[in-house]
Amino acid sequence: MHPSDRIVRHLLPDRIFHWVMAASVVALLATGFLPVLGVNFAWVTIHWGAGLVLTAAVLFHILRAMVWQEPSSMMVWPADLRAAWQAILAALGRRAVVPKPGKYLLLQKLYHHAIALVLLVTIGTGLLMMVKVDTPFWTRDPYWLGDGTWGVIYVLHGVAAMASITLIMVHVYFALRPEKLWLTRSMIVGWITGDEYRERHDPARWKPGGRARKPRATAGSEDIADRARREIIIRREP
Repeated sequence: MHPSDRIVRHLLPDRIFHWVMAASVVALLATGFLPVLGVNFAWVTIHWGAGLVLTAAVLFHILRAMVWQEPSSMMVWPADLRAAWQAILAALGRRAVVPKPGKYLLLQKLYHHAIALVLLVTIGTGLLMMVKVDTPFWTRDPYWLGDGTWGVIYVLHGVAAMASITLIMVHVYFALRPEKLWLTRSMIVGWITGDEYRERHDPARWKPGGRARKPRATAGSEDIADRARREIIIRREP
C-alpha cells in the first residue's frame, strides 16, 4: 500500500496514552484482585504506583483533549441519535438508510463516557485511600476520615473496579472481532486505509488532519449532489 493511501486516525501521543492506560489498569486489577483470590505477593506498592501512573495518564489525556484536540468529537449530537435509530430500524428489517458517522460511532462515544466515569471514580477514591498507606511522601493516617466515610469510599472503589472489568471485557471482545480489526490496527500503527475511510466515515463530519465538525441537521433525504459532496478522493502522490 502506498503511504499516501493511509489516513491518520490516532496520533502517537494518543496511542501511547491508550496503551499506558491499559497497562496501568491491568496492573491495578491484578494487584487488587489476585490477593483476594489467595495469590500472595507484595502488591501494595505496585498497586498505588500503577494508580499514580493512571492518574498522570488521565490528566495528560484531559489536557490534550481540551487544548490540542476537539472535545466535540466525543459529544453525542442529534445526528448520532438519528443514525442509531436508523440502525435499529435496519436491524429489525425495516427500510432505513443508515448515515455514515464522523470519527466515532455513537456506541464508541457512550463507551468512552462510561469508562471515563469509572476511571475517574476509581482514581478519586484511590487517591483518598492512599492516605492510609505509607509512602515515601507521607506517613499513613487512617483516621483522616471517619469510618462511615471510609466505608462509602471503599464501596465506590470496589464497584468501579468491578465495572472496569466488565468494560474491559466488552472492549477486548469488540477489538478482536474480525470486522473491527481495522480499528484495533489503527490503535497500534495509527492509520486506516483510504478505502476504510471512504467506506465507514462521513468526510463532512470527520476531516482527517483537521477538527471534527458539529453535525448539522438536513431536511429530507440526500440528493445525488449532496452524496457526491460527501465523497472524498484520496490522490496518490507521484
